[in-house]
Order: sequence, then structure tokens, then C-alpha cells
Amino acid sequence: MANLNKVFLIGNLTRDPELRYTPSGTAIASFGIATNREWKSPDGEQKKEVCFVDINMFGRRAEVINEYFSKGNPIFIEGRLQFQQWETKDGQKRNALRVVAEDFQFIGSKTRKGEGAESPDETGFNNKQSKAPTDINDEEIPF
Repeated sequence: MANLNKVFLIGNLTRDPELRYTPSGTAIASFGIATNREWKSPDGEQKKEVCFVDINMFGRRAEVINEYFSKGNPIFIEGRLQFQQWETKDGQKRNALRVVAEDFQFIGSKTRKGEGAESPDETGFNNKQSKAPTDINDEEIPF
């Protein structure tokens, strides 16, 4: 029987990433994202739904998430679902379904935390990024 556990999400961070390290030195970034869904009900009423998802990212990517992302930033996450169960000190059973992120992509500007985001110029690039060349002639195009 085939199995597949793959998640793709685009949303905005609901809180600043929390970075910590395992005893062996592996970085773990924990953060949440909110994804929105809009649709029309059968009677034509516009509906909205927000889904809040807890995310864990490991390794160097966790450090990058912590360095570049803060609450409100958009992000694309690729990962897998992980189900956890535990019992509290008072005997209550708890469980959580979260996403273990395996990769991510920036959506929007790439600024470090605390820096103001700069809006893209007419080329679609932010001022801090290199600009696309605009003086290309036909002989330089490889196709």
C-alpha cells in the first residue's frame, strides 16, 4: 500500500519564530501560520475561514526563519504532518497535529527582522536586491 505525507501551505506568521537548540546543537524554530479560505455558500453568502497551523523547522533553515521572519510575514511551507500524544501531570490526554517543515520559500521582500520592508520597484525587485538588467539586446537571449 502506498503512503504519502506531504503538506504545502501558504500563509502569514501568527507569531515571531521561537529559536531553540537541542543538546546536540540542532536548531529548532517553532512558529505558527494562518491560512485563509474564502468561498460562497449555496445561498450566495460570502464565507471566510482561517486555519491556524503550528510549524517546526529544523537545522540551518530554522536559523534562517528566525533571522528573516517575524509575525505577519507571508511564507510558503513544504513539509509533513506529525501527530503527537502525551499525558499531562493531572492525567489528561492531549494531542497535537503539527507540520514539520522540510523547506520554505520567501514570499514578498526578504528583509531581516526589525528592518523595514521596501516595496518592489517597477522591475519587481526590492531596492536591496540587484536589479534585473534592462539593457539586454536580442543577441544576449539564449533562445
